[in-house]
Amino acid sequence: MPKPRHGEFMWNELMTRDDDRALDFFGKVLGWTHSDWPMGDGKAPYRLLKCGGDKSVAGMMKMTEPEFPPQVPPHWMSYIAVDNVDKRAELAKQHGGQIVHGPMDIPQVGRFCIVCDPTGAMVAFMTPQGGTA
Repeated sequence: MPKPRHGEFMWNELMTRDDDRALDFFGKVLGWTHSDWPMGDGKAPYRLLKCGGDKSVAGMMKMTEPEFPPQVPPHWMSYIAVDNVDKRAELAKQHGGQIVHGPMDIPQVGRFCIVCDPTGAMVAFMTPQGGTA
């Protein structure tokens, strides 16, 4: 798989409290299948959503407390590839954004943070493990 370019959307993730219901819905509506990636520590598996065989098109995480308080609704999170997540987080703050989570490492994946832009919309920045193109 080619490296994502800095500034392009690279991944989407569904955060939900009812992952089985979501799997059923997207399976019936879009024909998606899934495979599970163990998270360890007794957590629900990360689910790779697939379209047309083995191609992963998105991920799914089960929302649990305390990371996701009850008032946080299920949602999709988009990830934008960046050349240096720490640098981009600082720039986001300098230009009116807030860092909601991170930056932090995800083993074997990369380093990410969640940003709230000045309009209140959230998005994740990710420097993939292999870097950007």
